[in-house]
Amino acid sequence: MTSLRSAISSSLPSIRAVVSRSKREMIRRELENCHLVAGIWCHGLTVKQLQALRGALPETTKLVVTKNTLVEKAIEGTKWEPLKPCIKGMNAWFFVHSDQIPFGLKPYRDFQKEWKLVLNDFTGAVFEGRLYGPDDFQALETMPTLMESHAYLLGCLQTPAISLVSTLQSPERDAEKPEGGGEAGPATAATAAADK
Repeated sequence: MTSLRSAISSSLPSIRAVVSRSKREMIRRELENCHLVAGIWCHGLTVKQLQALRGALPETTKLVVTKNTLVEKAIEGTKWEPLKPCIKGMNAWFFVHSDQIPFGLKPYRDFQKEWKLVLNDFTGAVFEGRLYGPDDFQALETMPTLMESHAYLLGCLQTPAISLVSTLQSPERDAEKPEGGGEAGPATAATAAADK
């Protein structure tokens, strides 16, 4: 009987290996089409708190609690590799699948205030291949969305064009005015008639 068990266990992968591989694949799926990955220090957070946080997140943001080694293996060779220095201690991971980064991070700040969590802060994040430390999160939380950036750029491109068009139309407007200064013409004619 023992030899049968050893034969089966040596031929099949262990349950832990299968679970580990499936979790790593789940993390890789989360990394696809992701705009930002951020870690939070989750030491001392209860299951109830984590469930409340998950319920407060928008649909485009997902919170995953998993082992750091699985995250480290999942980000190897990807654009998320700069996140490696943050993979220490007890972490939970935010995967933001939208360009509205502040919208994805704000629920956690609200959660921190509601539960009075001082120590459970962001450990770091990667956005557009760049690592943001805990002190750099102000830039991420106040950045404009992609649509706001495009509107600003369009406005910047449109302003010189409007100025050019108004400058080019200016001689036409001057040519359309009657000689003698436009509206001042009748007043000058009335003054001239009164002088006679």
